[in-house]
Amino acid sequence: MLNLAVTELLSEVAEHVPELKVFGIDAAAAHVSALRDQTIVVKYGGNAMTDEALQQQFAYDVALLKAMGISVVVVHGGGPQIDAMLQRVGKQGEFIQGMRVTDAETMTIVEGVLAGNVQGQVVGLINHAGHAYGVRAVGISGRDGRMVKVKKLLLTDLKDASIQHDIGQVGDVVSVDTAAVDALLAADFIPVISPISTDENNVTYNVNADVVASEIACALKAAKLMLLTNIKGVLDKQGDLIVELNPSSIQTLVDDGTLYGGMLPKIASALDAAQRGVAAVHITDGRVAHGLLLALLSNAAVGTQITSE
Repeated sequence: MLNLAVTELLSEVAEHVPELKVFGIDAAAAHVSALRDQTIVVKYGGNAMTDEALQQQFAYDVALLKAMGISVVVVHGGGPQIDAMLQRVGKQGEFIQGMRVTDAETMTIVEGVLAGNVQGQVVGLINHAGHAYGVRAVGISGRDGRMVKVKKLLLTDLKDASIQHDIGQVGDVVSVDTAAVDALLAADFIPVISPISTDENNVTYNVNADVVASEIACALKAAKLMLLTNIKGVLDKQGDLIVELNPSSIQTLVDDGTLYGGMLPKIASALDAAQRGVAAVHITDGRVAHGLLLALLSNAAVGTQITSE
């Protein structure tokens, strides 16, 4: 039942997502037409992964996009779930410049949470939501098919470039081989990718999911990269949404401390994708009901767009 009549399907969707009626079914259909037979990469994380209603809405959105002929690749994080498991074993999470410090014990926990519990849940939700449309999802990790090859990351200090932070088993992406993803897309599956990856010596590394999503979007020549987060986009110091950012404005916000913590690798990944040819890169609010559909199929200003210049 893939590639169903778009207008008919959108009319059905509008019963669940009334905001689409406001923007218009015809306008939504035009957005679908522009994206049909193209690939979008979605980084899924934050509160959207821990709130049950948002989980189901995200899965529904992904399944419907696929049913309308848009190829979707999901790269998932799992920070809240990792933190919960670390607390359960009495271990405190540590971050430097938004990157999780990952010693051997933490790596074991990260691997179990991401490539096991979280991925299984995401795949199951999409398969359940997409059953009526013939949509199917399959879970893989960055190490499967040697898809994402990494090296150990030494994190350069933002204030003093002569300082490099050793943050443990955290990987820096060296290359991406999309053969496994290409095969799944060709067979009409939705790939759901855990960012766990390996180096040339088969050592396992934790890799920031925003970075992996960006690298995969570039390798696939994706039409869009959507990074879901816990806020409505990039905010200025007054808490107002910044609709668009370019390299110059990003540097200003880093220098004055507006951008910090987990937003740093997210912004860096988004800018890298924009500069390497991904046509549209958005940081958007994962807490909004059906936010993915609204961001893609309406003319609403949703989140922050990152541009290359």
